[in-house]
Order: sequence, then C-alpha cells, then structure tokens
Amino acid sequence: MAKATKKQALGRGLSALLKDPDNDINTAQDKNADKVVGNIVELDIDSIEVNPFQPRTNFNEESLRELASSIRELGVIQPITVRKLAFNKYQLVSGERRFRASKLIGLETIPSYIRIANDQESLEMALVENIQRQDLDPIEIALSYQRLIDEINLTQEQLSDRVGKKRSTIANYLRLLKLDPIIQTGMRDGFISMGHGRAMVNIESQIDQLEVYEKVISNKLSVRATEQLVKNLNSPKSPTNEDSPIEVPKYIKKGIKDFSEYFGHKIDVKLAKNGSGKITIPFHSEEDFNRIKKLVQRAK
Repeated sequence: MAKATKKQALGRGLSALLKDPDNDINTAQDKNADKVVGNIVELDIDSIEVNPFQPRTNFNEESLRELASSIRELGVIQPITVRKLAFNKYQLVSGERRFRASKLIGLETIPSYIRIANDQESLEMALVENIQRQDLDPIEIALSYQRLIDEINLTQEQLSDRVGKKRSTIANYLRLLKLDPIIQTGMRDGFISMGHGRAMVNIESQIDQLEVYEKVISNKLSVRATEQLVKNLNSPKSPTNEDSPIEVPKYIKKGIKDFSEYFGHKIDVKLAKNGSGKITIPFHSEEDFNRIKKLVQRAK
C-alpha cells in the first residue's frame, strides 16, 4: 500500500508541474518532458476530452456501472492513456470505459499516462490499443482494421505486424464489411456470430444475404448449417443424366404420328435410357374419354 501511495503522490506532484505555464510541455524535447511523458500523472478529469478516433461505439451501461462500483472501492487500477493537446488540455487515447466510469461516480482526477502524439499517431495508438481488447465485436474490429489501412496507409502485411495477427485473420475480418448493414448490425448485437457472418459473406447478392440471414435467425441455425445453406445457394443442382434429353428413334416418331392421327390428339411419348417408355393419350372431357375408349376397344 505504501508503494501505491508513493506513486499517487508522485502523480499529484507531476500534475502540479503541468499546471505551471512556465513548465508547459508540447514536445518530447521540452524541459521536464522526461519527468512527465510515460509516467503516471493525476489529471483533472475535466481537462480530458474523448478521443474522436475511438473505434468503439457501444458501451454497455450495466457493465459501466459495475466498473464504476469497482473503481469506487479500489480506485482506477490501470491508468488511462492521453495525449497532450494544449496547456492543461488532453485527449483520451485509450481507457474510455475507465474514464466514463470514473466520471459516473464523480471522480475529479484520474491516473493517466501522457503521450506526445500528432493526430495520425493518436489514431493509430487508439485503434491498435482497442483492437487488442477482448470485448470488441467483430464489426468494430473490422472497422478499426479498415481505418488503419485507409487513414494510416498501412498494407495488410504492415497491419499484421502492428497488431500481431495473421494476415489471413485480418482479411477475414475485413471481408465482414461486405455484408449487408442489417447483417452487420445483427452481428454487433449478438444475434449471429462471426462464423455465421463469414459464411454469408460468400453470397454476392445482398438480397440473397438477407434471405439467408432471416432463415438463420428464424430457425436458429448453427454455423455449420448456415455454411451448408450458403453452399446449396451457390451451387444450384445440376441436371442429372436422367433429366438430359434423349434422342427419339425414327420408329417412335413415325408411330407417334400414326397414334395422333388415330386418336385425334397429339400423343406424348416419354423415353428412358434403357429404351423403355410411356405413351400418354390426353382427353378433354368425359365425352372425349369415352370416344378414345371406343377406339381402343375397336382396335382389340
């Protein structure tokens, strides 16, 4: 406990140093920068603004209240990370849940690591820091990867090195962004898993995606069942040999003509591969049926 108290006292001392305009720090080369940057400093919560680059958009209120209760009892165990904007003004880089929970219970200060970073570095730090979290949903992770690629100009290979993930893993997350927004929302809300999404992303048409999504939800299909459903959709049943047309022999063609003339109707013949077949004689009324019947009886 004595060690923790000493750290807190040191943080308050550094906080006082930062409030002195003569010791304002804007770069890592400024006077006293080595005393502050990278150390734990107790900062006024009101001097910290939320990071606009924060990739996370969903914060569970019940989870926040539980964290706030823990902070009330034990304090903020893991400091947040901020970057310096101006004199006594900071921007959150990571730790927004701790920041929100601390504000929820009315804390006036919060332990913080101070970084000196430009907007691009701040974005990268925030995205990479948040990607490492376990409670981000797959779409939040995919959006974070996409922002690192688009706004930091990273290749998938470079991104793989930064976040410590295989390139194939990153590619699988990015492909989720091809899903219809309704399906993406369903994944974020926990109605379907990433496995379901990975199966449905193989469907090119978003209309077909939504039809499959509705079946998955209504029938509570497993990932494996969803994969099979998508496979069936993408591989329509090819015609079997039995369905392929069979060339009609000449003797049957001549016989059909004779039958048709005799019965006064177009006679249909269906053939099988083994040479057998069926002759179908149509009729249009009871009177027509009886007429055909008499013709058959007459032919005996």
